[in-house]
Amino acid sequence: MRKFIWMFCALILFAMLSGIVEKLATDDIQAISKVPTTHKVVALTIDDGPHSQITPEILAILKEKQVKATFFVLGINVEKSPGILAQEVADGHEIGTHTYSHPSLAKLSPQKVAVEFDKAENAILPFAPKPVVFRPPGGLYNSQILETARERGYSVILWSIDPQDWNCPPKEKVIDEVLSKVKPGSIILLHDGQYPLPTPKALGAIIDGLRERGYTFVTVSELLAYYEVRHSFNPLSPMF
Repeated sequence: MRKFIWMFCALILFAMLSGIVEKLATDDIQAISKVPTTHKVVALTIDDGPHSQITPEILAILKEKQVKATFFVLGINVEKSPGILAQEVADGHEIGTHTYSHPSLAKLSPQKVAVEFDKAENAILPFAPKPVVFRPPGGLYNSQILETARERGYSVILWSIDPQDWNCPPKEKVIDEVLSKVKPGSIILLHDGQYPLPTPKALGAIIDGLRERGYTFVTVSELLAYYEVRHSFNPLSPMF
């Protein structure tokens, strides 16, 4: 009877461990919208630039506040404003890729997806290290996009807070949306690819408000280092 109990326990343990391994393997290929952590760290991410008017305003505020952000840039806009990308790098910000022309990647053939990655990288690499983070336009992706990004050495990054600044709401709404939804490990989505935007006017208040709540700002790659694996089951704890 005792032998049967131990065999039964071993089978349960094996099944649970297999489930954990399978979940970790599955999670590993998914896009990241936030980082589970108990540390009060957040990442500011800024999409669609660089833009000749909006991006310099944002860079000035980030420099004044001594905050580093992650810019997910479009290759086509890098070609228009290479000096601004160079300034982002000089200021210590992280550069991620957001494709070349902002298409809906899931609707493209694998060959056209590859072209989007290639052209974006060709635009970025003369001015910045090869990015290691990638954000699909609109946050839309499929398994093929995930695999292509992984093969190219990218982590696929989404977001957990979207104040829809691209839709030009009042700056107060942008600020409130971020401050009311922030949690440790949040990834905040903002934009700098069009004019006008409320983003520059909202950004300083967002930074000040989060700091008052005890938050520290990191780049996306730095945020990933805070990832804390959590399991409800401890395989080393007694089962009975």
